[in-house]
Amino acid sequence: MSFIKITGEKKLMLFAGRAHPELAEAVADQLGIGLTPTTAYDFANGEIFVRYKESVRGCDAFVLQSHATPLNKWLMEHFIMVDALKRASAKRITVVIPFYGYARQDKKHRGREPISARLVADFFKTAGADRLMAVDLHTAQIQGFFNGPVDHLFALPLLASHVNRRVDRSKVAVVSPDAGRLRLAERWSETLGGAPIAFIHKTRDPMVPNESVANRVVGDVAGRTCILQDDMIDTGSTITKAAEALFEAGAADVIVAATHAVLSGPAVDRLKNSRISEVVVTDTLPITDDQRFDKLTVLSIAPLLARGIREVFDDGSVTSLFDGHS
Repeated sequence: MSFIKITGEKKLMLFAGRAHPELAEAVADQLGIGLTPTTAYDFANGEIFVRYKESVRGCDAFVLQSHATPLNKWLMEHFIMVDALKRASAKRITVVIPFYGYARQDKKHRGREPISARLVADFFKTAGADRLMAVDLHTAQIQGFFNGPVDHLFALPLLASHVNRRVDRSKVAVVSPDAGRLRLAERWSETLGGAPIAFIHKTRDPMVPNESVANRVVGDVAGRTCILQDDMIDTGSTITKAAEALFEAGAADVIVAATHAVLSGPAVDRLKNSRISEVVVTDTLPITDDQRFDKLTVLSIAPLLARGIREVFDDGSVTSLFDGHS
């Protein structure tokens, strides 16, 4: 069976789109259930059709889809899946988003620009979602874009646990790729026993996407293994430039830790050819064989997603998963 019944009153059902089937299966395995059988296909003109093969009436539905490439297709499929559940009388619909599409468009930098991250949240509400669950949103303010509960899951404990086994804490520095992510660096520092913090002072041209200039390192990194952490690696430009700035400032080694491996365009070549010793990511997004390289370590996010789903279903505390971090 693809669902769990509790005292005949609550029924958990897990649904997955086509963007990242390996992750969906892993989450289902962690929950000890099967994915609800679903028919999904594309019409010749690109329109998407979805139909569930079992009754969903009265269920507690969790709809998992990572907004991978091609992002707009999988985002639209996600909306359609939610709409189908709403029209089939699911009792509560929780949208599970390992990687939230358009999260970087969370504010207006100049006039006449959209706030696309807000638009995505509005679409989910219109489709019929009651709740959102996401992993490492680009900015925390996105939680306020959805008119309903939002569970913000953090991959930091998973990433830090791996890094902690690799380094000598007495010789580590935690580095933020820019001043805006210092709060995350502070949490990393706490996890690594109070490691010193540094950040990269950089400039970015709003007219040129995916490009920044790493100007200088603020903080002492000489002789240290630098943990360069960020929420995502897209083209790899920001991370590799930041790593070079750290080596120029005397860093002994650089390990990159990021939740979302977007790895667009030249990212793999940039990372492979850099002096970075290891790139640690999670599988919130599918990683193809062509995107894998010797320095890359991929950690499974499935246990975290499954625990979050279980807490929501049991009306427990999602915050308790992170030892007080929020």
